[in-house]
Amino acid sequence: MEPAARAALSEGRSADAIHRLVCTVLDEQAQSARALIDVGCGTGTLSRVLGGRVPSYVGCDVVRYPGFPEGASFVQADLNCAPYPVEEACADVVACVETIEHLENPRMVMRELVRIVRPGGLVLVTTPNQLSLLSKLTLVVKNQFQAFQDVDYPAHITALVERDLMRIGQECGLESLQIRFTDSGRIPGTARHWPGRVGLRGRWFSDNVLLSGRRPL
Repeated sequence: MEPAARAALSEGRSADAIHRLVCTVLDEQAQSARALIDVGCGTGTLSRVLGGRVPSYVGCDVVRYPGFPEGASFVQADLNCAPYPVEEACADVVACVETIEHLENPRMVMRELVRIVRPGGLVLVTTPNQLSLLSKLTLVVKNQFQAFQDVDYPAHITALVERDLMRIGQECGLESLQIRFTDSGRIPGTARHWPGRVGLRGRWFSDNVLLSGRRPL
C-alpha cells in the first residue's frame, strides 16, 4: 500500500488523553521551548491544544490532512524515508504522537527525531500501550495486541512495548529517558473507561504510553 493511502486509514487523529499527556510533559520539562516540530502531525490537533505553550509549530507528514490549521507551517515527507526535509537541530521539542506504530523502521524514525531536535532539546514519542490489561487479554484471546488486530492493518504495523522504546531511545543517543502513561484506558469488553479517580492508573489501565528523552548537550 502506498504511504499516503496507509496514512489516510488513521484519519490523522489521536485521542484527547494523549494530547493532554503531551501538554503535561511540556509544562514539566519544556516551559521555555520556542519551536516544536510535530512529526506525523495528522490534522494538526496538537497545534490547537498547545494553547500558546510553544510559539512556533511545524507539522510534518506524508500528506496534508483536511483540517490542518491554515496558519500553521507544514512540511511534506515520507516518514519511512530518511532524512526528512527538516534541518538538523532546528527545534526545542520534537513530538511524534501516535505515528511510530504506522512506520516500518522505528530506529530510523528515532534517529531522525534526535537529529532534528536541538542539543538539550526534548523528544516525545507516543504509541499504543501493548502492556495494558486490555491489550494483554486481547493477546491471550486473539493472539494479537489490541491495537494491532486485523482491522488495524495495514495502518498499524509496528508494535512496541515500553522496553522497546527505552532501548531504541538509548541506542539513538537520548538521555534522561522516562516512560509515562495516559491514565486513560478502555475496560475490556465494554466501551467504558477505567475510573482513574479510584486509582486505576498507569501501565495496566492506559491505552497509550509516552517516552520522553533529551538529546545530549
